[in-house]
Order: sequence, then structure tokens, then C-alpha cells
Amino acid sequence: MSVRFSLLAILDQGPCYGYQLRAEFNRRTGSTWPLNVGQIYNTLDRLERDGLVTRGDTDAQGHVYYLITDAGTAEVRDWLGGPVTRPTGTRDELSLKLALAATLPGVDVAAIIARQRTVSLRALDALRAQGEPDDADNIGGANEGRDATSADGEMLAWRLVNDALVFHAEAEVRWLDHVERRLLEHPARELGITLGTDRPRRGRPPRAV
Repeated sequence: MSVRFSLLAILDQGPCYGYQLRAEFNRRTGSTWPLNVGQIYNTLDRLERDGLVTRGDTDAQGHVYYLITDAGTAEVRDWLGGPVTRPTGTRDELSLKLALAATLPGVDVAAIIARQRTVSLRALDALRAQGEPDDADNIGGANEGRDATSADGEMLAWRLVNDALVFHAEAEVRWLDHVERRLLEHPARELGITLGTDRPRRGRPPRAV
């Protein structure tokens, strides 16, 4: 999740102060990844340093409003107009854990998968069972003067994010089933890797020809 671009996209709609940005972010993302105010102001400081926002007026309550610059607007357009490129490698702890466990002699990988599946299914069931909030007040917080269109938009945002979480949880359970089938095809006793006897050279590995 890019907090940087998310805040810029909101500021592209008009000047906001820190707490206002947090409320707007929650309204537009289903309150799934709540931000703390410190994180918001740290991001604003970096955006200001990079010339993407400037400080504007301060109101009677001491709120400092931030305004997007032309360069910031261009960044938003590039972000919204371009695809999200996911990293080709993975640092996912679960996949790395199971890959390592499958190559460690004496480790009961099936038991690890069974325990993980129990937790993953519980998380999936919780996502499916929580249902929709009664209204948008339960999503992004009360907002005086909010019209029906805004409330509908907040509900749509919540649904989109929640659906993504459900799909990810379902994919994790399917992947665990897939790993289990793989292990049945290749019993763990055939996969156990003992420590190598070769001593790796120091420095960078040689380039492949």
C-alpha cells in the first residue's frame, strides 16, 4: 500500500490537514488499513521536501492545510494511470517457511500445513461472517453533512477491499492444498537436504554464462 500516493490523490481533490487526511483515507479504503496521524505527518514532511505539496493556511483551530503542487498532481496522474507492478521475487514468510521445512530432514511438513490451514480457514471464515456494516458510519466514521452518494461510495470502497481480503484468504487455502498434493507426489524423505560440504567462495557469485 502506498501511503504517499494515497495522500497525494486525496490532496488532489483539495487542501486538507492531517486528521482530515486520515478520515478521508479511511472513507475511501474501507478503514481496512488505518493510518496513525504520526505516519501521515511524516509522509507529508517527505512530500513537502520532494516539492509535491506545500503548506497553506492555518485555521482558527490550528490545523495546517496542505496543498498539492503541479508536480504532485503529475505524480497522481502517473500513479492512477499506470499498473501496479508486483515484485517478481517473494519474501512471503509462509511460502519460505514451507519451502525450507520441506527440505529439512525430520520435519513433519504435513503437520505444519495442517496447523496453518486451520488458522487460514479460521481467518477466511471470519472475513466471510463479518457481513457488511449497517451503514457508512461504521466504516469511515461519522461525517457531518455526508450525503447518500458519499455513503454509498464509502460502502463500495469497503466492499472492494473486503472482497480482496476474502479472495487472498481463499487463495492461501487453495495454495496450502496444492503444497500438500506436491508433497504427496514427492515424499519428504526424498526431499530432505543435508548441509552441503562445498564451501562457498567469499564475494559475489560468478555470473552465469
